[in-house]
Amino acid sequence: MTSTSTPSRAADGGALRPEVVHPVRTGRAPRPAGRRRVPVAPYLFVAPAVVLFVVFMLVPLLYTIWSSLRAYRIELGTSVLGVRVDRFVGFENYAAVFQDAELLASFGRLAVYGLIAVPLTLGLALLFALLLDVPAVRAKRFSRTAIFIPYAVPGVTAALLWGFMYLPLTSPFSYVTEALGWGPVPFLEGNGLFGSLANIAIWGGVGFNMIIIYTSLRGIPTDIYESARLDGASELQIALRIKVPLVVPALVLTGVFALIGTLQLYGEPNTLRPLTTDITQSWAPLMTIYRDAFLTDDLPSAAASSTVLALGTVLLSALVLGIANRKRSEAAS
Repeated sequence: MTSTSTPSRAADGGALRPEVVHPVRTGRAPRPAGRRRVPVAPYLFVAPAVVLFVVFMLVPLLYTIWSSLRAYRIELGTSVLGVRVDRFVGFENYAAVFQDAELLASFGRLAVYGLIAVPLTLGLALLFALLLDVPAVRAKRFSRTAIFIPYAVPGVTAALLWGFMYLPLTSPFSYVTEALGWGPVPFLEGNGLFGSLANIAIWGGVGFNMIIIYTSLRGIPTDIYESARLDGASELQIALRIKVPLVVPALVLTGVFALIGTLQLYGEPNTLRPLTTDITQSWAPLMTIYRDAFLTDDLPSAAASSTVLALGTVLLSALVLGIANRKRSEAAS
């Protein structure tokens, strides 16, 4: 602590003499020069998200992996019929997953469903976004809302709604085809089942993807469009040669979302299952996992299947993102 001095005049009118002024004590020790105060506020703001992630993501994930390494065994004991015990079996459940013909068949059906749903969802979303971005288009707000509204409908409600339109007795489409002498449309039978399920996902997912792509389009500077129009480019040429290449990141993002949604298919086939005999309890991978976990009480097998499905989802998403980043780097170079 230092003191300062100010000049003051003597009482007899003599020369100035220094007067010592003592500083006011604050009661706080001086902070060392090399010590910094760590801010606490950022950690407090992040803490709720970290707690939720640990409780609802990390802990269930670790428990699922732990359960997948165990199995139920019947061992003789005091009971005549034996006692079911929980034993560590290592990767035995994972080997059984890759040998389960029924589960592998469900992945095959899921692939066919994805080949229909993902391209059509992204294609229609891109088409609607490009049409809404044309300057001459009217009623843009109404069109955006009308396209987005199906996304706000819950999946189970949408499946029930379309299910009644698929049934031959209540379907307006079958009414028209029967009036023309073509007979009822087999929406819920044979190969038509894939298109019927994909239609529900397309109807509900186009609006969400369209909003993402349209927002990306609105972020493109208008000077690029004006320069292209001055050079004589039509709106179709601007859309194909300028807009589409610039919204590729948004297309990749929506593609990953659509891919993840495809791998998580459960609500639509499970809701339509009472309406047709072609949808079994193991039609989709998640339906098989649900059956093993809650109907047949084989939790370790369900845990192994869900772990494989989750790992496949992560790897497939990473593969799509890696390919997209590589193509973008090659185009930039």
